[in-house]
Amino acid sequence: MTSQGQGLDTSLEENRRMDFRRKLLKINECLGAKDVEALKFLCRDWLSPKKLEKSGSALEIFEQLLAEEQLSEEDPFLLAELLFIIRQKSLLRHLRYSKEQVQSSLPAQRRVPLFRNLLYELSEDLDSENLRSMIFLLPNVFPKTEMTSLSFLAHLEKQDLIGEDNLTTLEDLCKTVAPNLLKKIEKYKTEKISQLHKETEALHQGEEELPSRLGNMQVHGASQEAAVYRMNRKHRGHCVIVNNHNFTSLTARLGTHKDAESLKCVFQWLGFTVRVYNNVKKVDLEKALQEYKSHPDNVDRDCFVCCILTHGNLGAVYSSDEALIPIREIMSQFTAQQCPGLAHKPKLFFIQACQGDEIQPSVSIEADALNPEKLPSAPRQVSLQDSIPVEADFLLGLATVPGYVSFRHPEKGSWYIQSLCNHLKDLVPRHEDILSILTAVNNDVSRQADKDGTKKQMPQPAFTLRKKLVFPVPQEAFSLQ
Repeated sequence: MTSQGQGLDTSLEENRRMDFRRKLLKINECLGAKDVEALKFLCRDWLSPKKLEKSGSALEIFEQLLAEEQLSEEDPFLLAELLFIIRQKSLLRHLRYSKEQVQSSLPAQRRVPLFRNLLYELSEDLDSENLRSMIFLLPNVFPKTEMTSLSFLAHLEKQDLIGEDNLTTLEDLCKTVAPNLLKKIEKYKTEKISQLHKETEALHQGEEELPSRLGNMQVHGASQEAAVYRMNRKHRGHCVIVNNHNFTSLTARLGTHKDAESLKCVFQWLGFTVRVYNNVKKVDLEKALQEYKSHPDNVDRDCFVCCILTHGNLGAVYSSDEALIPIREIMSQFTAQQCPGLAHKPKLFFIQACQGDEIQPSVSIEADALNPEKLPSAPRQVSLQDSIPVEADFLLGLATVPGYVSFRHPEKGSWYIQSLCNHLKDLVPRHEDILSILTAVNNDVSRQADKDGTKKQMPQPAFTLRKKLVFPVPQEAFSLQ
């Protein structure tokens, strides 16, 4: 293409962008203070609550949505959905939508979570008398300031008194004050179950279409042309490493410090802020997860990584005080509902732990397996897909397939983590995406064996990523400190 043609394309793109911003300006002019409050509430799953609080107009909210790539001239559906929800349907014409088009598209393209939509609908039906009664029923919960129905519900959510799977308080309030609203809650429950079934079926369908059920994922055809996750924000992200060496009654995990150091070096090289937690008890793990899911600068970060090095069993890992913690419970802390600052951003979890019965190790290797006589019984049989939240943008890398052990050298570290670190430092400079890197890790680890050649290991990833994840190539060459 000639420079003249390139200049023409650039000019057309700038014109389209300007035209879209003019449309946003017209929409902003038609929205009042109540509409702005509604938009702030409905956007809480994508935008920082602190930034939303400072927004004095719809235009400022639009600017944040544009910056977070939730809204664009190519895909304005989110704004169309928001306008539809707040009953500003006449403004849809600026986006070239009709109310019928939005309504028919919602089942497949819905972006506002069902729970957020429920709360908004409830707020619309809560009059001032009902609101005062509900506040009266919950003394010492609310600040001594005037509240709207939306700020009331937002405060309940902030205090963890309500959530998408925690409706008891809300139901009790409605039963006492406004029984007519219970129908909306029941409708939400029905829709949520239906949505979960559809999403689970879609994920399982995708899993069955993988070239290998063991996770040997190949990236071909259309997937090579998929969009790429944004990786140019102010910070790359946090990387949390849980390194459990000593336990109450289990044998020490010799070699795990080698894994922790390797992970720390590689992810620091990739631009992450890394923190290592050693010998983490359950209560301390919960505290750390709470800290990172509510970290104020998540909104300025591209990604989140969590690496857990410990003993494990089917679908779960052990804390240093030997509490059995489901992997799904850990990952679910970072859903869009729980962690809006990381909504629509990749969340990566790498687990070095056994996922099955103990195997007698040879002299040169150890298994991250358990003595069943010393520990609580293992959870029910689970598939790897059951371990990740039914929500987009998650990746779980397990050292081994469910039901089997994973191996760790007492001096050199584990097969899986060492292979992962080596392939990250080798393949990131080649612009390989994370799934291609994990495919190479699968191939590498599957070829390894103990000195007798009798013990093998097969890693397995599961993911709900929507785009390619390609880490920017660090300017400096990798060096082991």
